[in-house]
Order: sequence, then C-alpha cells, then structure tokens
Amino acid sequence: MKPYIICHMMASVDGRIDCDMTERIGGNEYYDALEQLHCDSDISGRVTMQKHFALPELFEAKDFTPIGKPSFYKACDAEGYTIAVDSKGRLRWPANSSEGRPLLVITGENAPKEYAEALRQQGISWIAAGKDETDLTQAVEILSKEFGVERLAVVGGGIINGAFLKAGLLDEVSVVVGAGIDGRKGMTAVFDGIDDPSFPTTILKLNSVERIGDNSVWLRYSF
Repeated sequence: MKPYIICHMMASVDGRIDCDMTERIGGNEYYDALEQLHCDSDISGRVTMQKHFALPELFEAKDFTPIGKPSFYKACDAEGYTIAVDSKGRLRWPANSSEGRPLLVITGENAPKEYAEALRQQGISWIAAGKDETDLTQAVEILSKEFGVERLAVVGGGIINGAFLKAGLLDEVSVVVGAGIDGRKGMTAVFDGIDDPSFPTTILKLNSVERIGDNSVWLRYSF
C-alpha cells in the first residue's frame, strides 16, 4: 500500500538538472506540467531542501539517543504535504509549512529523539523509518496509510530520484526537457547516485510527448 509516485524533473537536453541552469532554459513549463500531474504531495531530498527551504544553521543534538524504531508523529490533517527526506535529522526549518503545504520530515530511526521532539514542538509532522538509512518503502507506506497521501511527486535532486528508482517505488517518470545544453563535468543528472555497477538498465514505456512552452518538450513514461 503506497501512493502513486511520479518522478517529475526539468532537465537540459543532456539530462542535467542544476536549478540555476534549468531556470535559464525554460519558463513556467516545469510548474505547468507539475500542476497537471495532480499530486497532493511532493518530496525532496536533503540537499535540495537545505539549499532552498531550510535554515542555514544545522540542528545540533545534545542527546544522541536515537528514535530507535519505526514511528511517526502527525501534527495535522491536511490534503497534502511538502516532504523532506533528512535521514540523520539535521535540517532546521523557518516554519511548519513550505510551498503552501504543511511540512513533513522523513528521518532514519537513528536520528536523535531530540530532533523528533524539536519537530513536534514546532508543529512539524515526521516519520522515522529504516535503521542505517531511510527506508523509503516503509516511509511511503506510512504516508499512504497514516497521512492519506495518494499521489506523490518526487521533485528533489538526482540522488533521491535514484534512491526511489533503486527501491522500485516509481510508477511514472515525467521529464520536461528544456532547450539548452549544460555540458559541465560532474553535474547531477535526472537519476544519479546509484553506486552499484551491476544495477540493471531500467526499461520504460513512453506514454506521451507534448510540446510545452515555447521550446520545451514534456515526456511521460511508465514502467
């Protein structure tokens, strides 16, 4: 039992997703397409959330006693959430909402109880799942069962996209390709960070191709 999960990205022709670069090769195409996906919630990784939404100072625990078991705290009922994956429990937040939705943080079970309590006091929902690293499979099951998330857009960076791909959790890939080439060495691609050289090529089924905006193309694939 999990939400329907769509990875939605804006990329250059060579598949790079640096935000500053993609802003130069498109207008509102990314957001126009995202709206048409009708996702009630979206999820991003730590790097994306730290760069764009979290406070600059990291959380410093005084007591490192871990949460220690799969658990969650629901601060409020909502039609959807802005979700951050922060495995170690380090990000601090200026408010308990982001992008017009209540904030929800997913950590690993080894994150400090003190961090979970700080989120609770701020009115921020959280999920702890996975011992050594965040268990995305368990986390999205909790999102579905306990938080009512039905359609989830993965809108973070290449690392979290790769993690969802590796876990076999994606139902669809949605990519808006802007009319530009990045070409810089080492820039993150739409899917990145899988360090298993034997990981098999993922075969997709093309569902639709649409011109969007002046020069961009919107591609939608299923598995």
